[in-house]
Amino acid sequence: MTLCRRTFLSAAPALAAAPAPHPLAGVARENLKITSVKVTILSHELKDKSWVTATMLIWKSDAVLVEVFTDKGIVGIGESSPYAGPEFLKRTIEETLQPIIQGRNPFDVAEFALPWGGSRANHAVWAGIDAACWDIIGKAKGKPVCELLAAGNPVQSRLRMYASGGVEYAWYDRPEALIDEALRHKQEGYTAFKFRIGTEWKNAGMTLRKYIPYLYKLRQAVGPSMDLMQESNMRLTLDECLELAPVLEELKFAWFEEPVKTSEPAALENHLRIKAALPTVKVSGGESRGDRFEFKEWIDRGAYGIVQPDANVTGLTEAWHIARIAALHGMPCCPHNWHGGLTTMANAALVAAIPNRLMLELNQTYNPFKEEIFADPLVVRNGYMQLPARPGFGMTLKPGLERRFPFIPGNYWKPNPRLAA
Repeated sequence: MTLCRRTFLSAAPALAAAPAPHPLAGVARENLKITSVKVTILSHELKDKSWVTATMLIWKSDAVLVEVFTDKGIVGIGESSPYAGPEFLKRTIEETLQPIIQGRNPFDVAEFALPWGGSRANHAVWAGIDAACWDIIGKAKGKPVCELLAAGNPVQSRLRMYASGGVEYAWYDRPEALIDEALRHKQEGYTAFKFRIGTEWKNAGMTLRKYIPYLYKLRQAVGPSMDLMQESNMRLTLDECLELAPVLEELKFAWFEEPVKTSEPAALENHLRIKAALPTVKVSGGESRGDRFEFKEWIDRGAYGIVQPDANVTGLTEAWHIARIAALHGMPCCPHNWHGGLTTMANAALVAAIPNRLMLELNQTYNPFKEEIFADPLVVRNGYMQLPARPGFGMTLKPGLERRFPFIPGNYWKPNPRLAA
């Protein structure tokens, strides 16, 4: 079933559900204590499978595996965003956070896994612990995490996934590869595709007027039934977004993501102007926001049409609160989900549980941490992912991950040498 525009646009008014203070309200606690926390940082050099965006060449994938151990032998797993810096996360979690939560009950996750505020990195330090605690709680109660997060709402364990890419093509080297990628995903069974605006425009002499014809070619290639979503990565100006808006409307795009920079003083007002220019196409964003307080004004004033928290930044508990606040405003939640399987398992549990779900993003770049670290990985078949019915997240790690994927120091991106002056 595709996200046809009638379904998409009529979903919001029925989204609000009875509020709950917390998904564990009314759930009996088990007698557990956290004994230790271990962070394992992993890397894989992409070599011939590197990808490009803006001025960057992405040359490696990282993963930040967080394991929380308890006195009853139950171990939970989670992930903090690798973009926050794997070495920083390992050091901060093991040296600073571990002493704070040792001896605490994982059922207190809402109390001690509170966001620090500030940068994405500060928020992300809690995220892996937060997810791991939910994994422990699910295992202790014998229930999947999504059932606990649902807090009385119907659970949808079969999730529609969308292909997220548009980083295989370059304006300096056969940009038609974007069309090829979209058709490949359609053949694989995906019914929705989100793509970026490609490599640095200035270098290739690209302009919005040169870009727009590719959007028409893309829609013609995939046909009217496939949902398309434009991701700007905050790289366009307000004027460019307003010029692009009628094209996205004409081509019946589902949403326009992160159109302009949100760090600028007029960012919220700019979003409202773009939203007003898009009567049916949704404006989405929020992937780098760390807590419900950072989302609040944007939700209250309707600057977003779709909220996109990421559990590996906010933590799963905080993402639940953000999704519920959005639901009470009749606003869908569609989490950002760009990393590997450790992040997908947490975001998938959230999407399965919330009343205002749409679908879930799945990164289409090569990344062995999506499936190769699990004994029984989450996989997409014909555009859908089926969550396991096992307790917790239902995921078991393969042994020897640290030996197979030793951490490679350094930033995950480098300047794209093809763009050198």
